[in-house]
Amino acid sequence: MKFNVSSKAFYNAAAAVSKVINSKNALAILDNFLLTLDGDTFTITGSDQENALTARLEVAGAKGSGSLCLGARRLVELLKELPDQGVEVDVNEDTLEVQLSYSSGHYSFVGLPGDQYPAFSTDRSGDPISFSVATEQIITGLDNTMFAVSTDEYRQIMQGVLLDIAPDSITFVATDTRKLVRYTDRRTAPGVTGSCVIPSKPSTIIKNVFAKEETLDITMTTRSAVIESANFTFQCTFLNGNYPDYNRVMPRNNSLVLTVDRLALLNAVRRVGIFVEVEGGLEKFRITPEAILLKANDNNLCTSAREQVPCSFSGSELTIGFSASFLTEILTTLKGSDVVVNLGDAGRPGVFRPAEEPEHTELLMLLMPMTVGEF
Repeated sequence: MKFNVSSKAFYNAAAAVSKVINSKNALAILDNFLLTLDGDTFTITGSDQENALTARLEVAGAKGSGSLCLGARRLVELLKELPDQGVEVDVNEDTLEVQLSYSSGHYSFVGLPGDQYPAFSTDRSGDPISFSVATEQIITGLDNTMFAVSTDEYRQIMQGVLLDIAPDSITFVATDTRKLVRYTDRRTAPGVTGSCVIPSKPSTIIKNVFAKEETLDITMTTRSAVIESANFTFQCTFLNGNYPDYNRVMPRNNSLVLTVDRLALLNAVRRVGIFVEVEGGLEKFRITPEAILLKANDNNLCTSAREQVPCSFSGSELTIGFSASFLTEILTTLKGSDVVVNLGDAGRPGVFRPAEEPEHTELLMLLMPMTVGEF
C-alpha cells in the first residue's frame, strides 16, 4: 500500500495517539501503532489494553489497503523533526518494510503484521446511552475538577472524575476526602441519565487530544465509553465501584460570607505558605469584617510569616486553618476577580465559589479545615 500525507498532519495525529501508550507495556506489541489504510482514510491506533485511541487522516494518492504495526516512539520522533511538507509512505505488503520519503530524505522501517495487534473489546453490558456535547463543556468540567482527584491507592474509585449525567445537565465531581469540587453545566441538555468515573489518564487524554474538536458524540455502557469527534475515536474504561454521595458532605449552615479579591488572597497564601511546617502545611487565618490576617510558622526552623489582605466578612471574627497547598490549588483553579467563601465555624469546611459565573454553570469547591492551636 502507498499514500501521500502532510508531515505535520501525520505528526499531530501520531503524537496525539502516543499519549495513550504506556512507557512500559506488559505486551511488547503495545509499544507500536496500528496503522491502517482503507481507501483514502489512514488511521493510527494506540492502546494500553484499558484504553484505545484512533486518529483519522485523509491522504492522497492512496493505492492498496491493509494494516501493520510500527514502533510508536521512533515514528513520532522522526515526524517531529521532519520539515512541514508532503511525505510519501510506501509499504511492501510481503516484507512489511516501510519506506518514508520526502524531497531530501528517505527513511526505512520494518513493521509487524497488523493482526498481531490486540483488539480492544467493547463493553456491551447494560443498555448504552448516547448524547452529544460541546467539547469545551467537557474540557471545562475536567479543568475545574481534576486537581482534586485522589492519589490514594486504597481509594481507587476516587482516582478519577465522576460524571453525573442528568437529562438537563452534566455534573463533574472529584474528591480526595480533604477537598471536593462540584461543577455543574446546564448549557447542554443530554436528554439521558447515567454516571461514570473516568480515571485520571483518560481524563488527561480527553483534555489534550480533543481540545480543538467542536463536538463530542459519547456512547456509554456500564464499564466503558466511546468518545468520537470528527478526527478521533477514544475508547476508555471506567473505574468500578460506588462513588461517595457528594451531596451529603455539603455543609448547609455556613451562614458567614467572606468576599475577597482572589489574586490578592492567592498571592498572600503563596508567600505565607513558604513558612508553613513541611509535615502539616497549616496556614492560619483570622478573619474580621475588614481584613484577613494570614499567619504561618515553623517552630523547628524558628521561622514565621504574617500578612494582611482586605476583605468583606459578614461575621464578627473567625479563626480557621487550611492547608496552604490545597488552598493554593483552589484559588488557582477558580477564575474571576473575587471569590466568595461560605464559612460556619473553625470545624466546618469552607465552601469556595467564584463571585461571578458563566450563565447556566455552577462551580463549588469544598476544603476541610485544619486544627488551629494558637494563632
